[in-house]
Amino acid sequence: MQLNRRRFLAATIAGAGGIVLEGQALGARRSAPSTDPFQLVPLGKTGLKVSLIGFGTGMRGSNRESNQTRLGKDKFEALLRYAYDRGCRFFDCADLYGTHPYVADALKRIPRERYVVNTKIWVLPGGIPERDRPDANVVVDRFRKELNTDYIDMVLIHCMFSDTWCDEQKRQMDLLADLKSKGVIKAHGVSIHSVGALKACVQTKWVDSVHSRINAYGDSMDSRDPSVVAAVLKQIHDAGKGVVGMKLIGEGRYRNDPEKRDRSIRYVLGLGCVDTMIVGFEKPEEIDDFATRVKSALVERASQQKAAA
Repeated sequence: MQLNRRRFLAATIAGAGGIVLEGQALGARRSAPSTDPFQLVPLGKTGLKVSLIGFGTGMRGSNRESNQTRLGKDKFEALLRYAYDRGCRFFDCADLYGTHPYVADALKRIPRERYVVNTKIWVLPGGIPERDRPDANVVVDRFRKELNTDYIDMVLIHCMFSDTWCDEQKRQMDLLADLKSKGVIKAHGVSIHSVGALKACVQTKWVDSVHSRINAYGDSMDSRDPSVVAAVLKQIHDAGKGVVGMKLIGEGRYRNDPEKRDRSIRYVLGLGCVDTMIVGFEKPEEIDDFATRVKSALVERASQQKAAA
């Protein structure tokens, strides 16, 4: 059968159109937002990929104790493993909490590259038993022994209140930068406890990532007005720095209030500038509940985006 030129062109165009449509459909499927509450996300420009839900180990943490350590070794380590099995790949520690050995033992059979550990050095008076405050390089060497690891993914200067913290902590910042250049740590940053200290992060190039308190109600935050903190976090995020949200459950205030938990989760996810959320889980059921609520919020957002497309 002879195919004339007109029929040939029509068949070619139809075929090309099918390929284009199929390609568009594939592209749409690929670009569809994930609804996995434990999806891996980039933490700013640190090069680290963390789970959207992280495990905070310092609920009511001080003097190398926290609600998590007070569970006892077996329960706490089982809880950490449960979180990992659910998909958590980001574990937040600190010298203040005393949680390094627990995390090390709980995850010792898991290849080190499969999860991210963040920890924090304490430079303020009080908080830990010793009066001395050794330099960051000395402290990080101890941390590596406690965590049984050659490297630490990220180390923060803990609990900065001062607007001029980046001047006051320059020596420790320089030491952490040197450790990063040697591969001992992969990123450095700060956890913040005032709006002024948070604003200082925007223009401070040294800051790779920031831990900031954020929820829908202003509880245990740097401002009673969440929009004040959110505006600064957007600037930090736009500067390419990682943003780790903490106190989403209001430091436990919303534990028995599902409506507030849902609203807070939706608020933080809706900001578009918080990379990951850490929560101080104390029971497996709390991990399941939070993950379910995050997934529900992600599904709702994906449906809204699809409807608007």
